[in-house]
Amino acid sequence: MRKSWLYRLFKLGRVPREVLPVLESEGIVLLEEGLRGSVTLRKYRAPGRYHSYKKSILAGSLVLTEKRFAAFAFSKPLINLPLHDDRLRSLEVSVPREGVLEVKFDPSVFDLQTSGSVECRYYTDNALTYLERVQSA
Repeated sequence: MRKSWLYRLFKLGRVPREVLPVLESEGIVLLEEGLRGSVTLRKYRAPGRYHSYKKSILAGSLVLTEKRFAAFAFSKPLINLPLHDDRLRSLEVSVPREGVLEVKFDPSVFDLQTSGSVECRYYTDNALTYLERVQSA
């Protein structure tokens, strides 16, 4: 897959440099930066925020280590969970079509002050690999 134009021009969508040493110490299995994607919020509520529907494009990264699954948007963490964490089962990970990894979740699982639905889509050739590893955890 081609890298996002935001990544090619401004290097947006990289794994945060302060997190990288931790991920490397866990044994990186798969790391992709500069992926194109989107985040969709539905009936999202948080302190001071409400969106009945909001869709935003992103340049992000996906990381799979031997111990963790992490997804970033513009170097900010959207998902950062150990593979043995019970909250990982609350993620609906799927591949709706070839080359697209979709992760849906209820944000209240991570923060009780939020509610609604969050859908993240990443365009990657390794979508099936991520799906298999997350579902087998």
